[in-house]
Amino acid sequence: MIGEAENGSLAVGVWGISSSGVAGQFSGNVNVTGSLSKAGGSFKIDHPIDPSNKYLFHSFVESPDMKNIYDGVAELDGQGEAVVQLPPWFGVLNKEFRYQLTCIGGFAPVYIAEEISENRFKIAGGKLGMKVSWMVTGIRQDAWANANRIPVEEEKPVQERGYYLHPELYGHSPEKSIDAARHPDITKRKSQSPTKLAEARQ
Repeated sequence: MIGEAENGSLAVGVWGISSSGVAGQFSGNVNVTGSLSKAGGSFKIDHPIDPSNKYLFHSFVESPDMKNIYDGVAELDGQGEAVVQLPPWFGVLNKEFRYQLTCIGGFAPVYIAEEISENRFKIAGGKLGMKVSWMVTGIRQDAWANANRIPVEEEKPVQERGYYLHPELYGHSPEKSIDAARHPDITKRKSQSPTKLAEARQ
């Protein structure tokens, strides 16, 4: 089955809608070659402690940037230092680095002695055997990311102004939803009772 739409920027190739269940269900892998927009997101797995009776949810980490997160634990040497080696593709994929360091089991004035260069950075200021938890973030700079930066804010198209993704959260009825603005005929049919729909078909 193929869904296709070529009549403008608001065209939708496949549109699923449900007022009580789920609008779409995928039981296998899903591949998206473009960008993905959502109101929220999480993973849902069988609960590690009670997998037969419970689910476990975690929310996604969100950012206004195309941000990647890397972390680990480094053990300091006799000079109170450690060099953290990052993957060989790190510098090609990322830019605008940010650092966080936390000592484990004690306090020391640890700091970034050498910033990231040739996919490595240096921690110093600690003491022999101390463990330091580190985290580094970077913003994607690969070809696709550079060509498709996510807009943090944008004006709604004229036909969607006065409508909402979630109108009920702003005290409005479903008729004020973005779906109603984009697909008024389908939304109207959805709001009708099964009896009225049967009568309309006769």
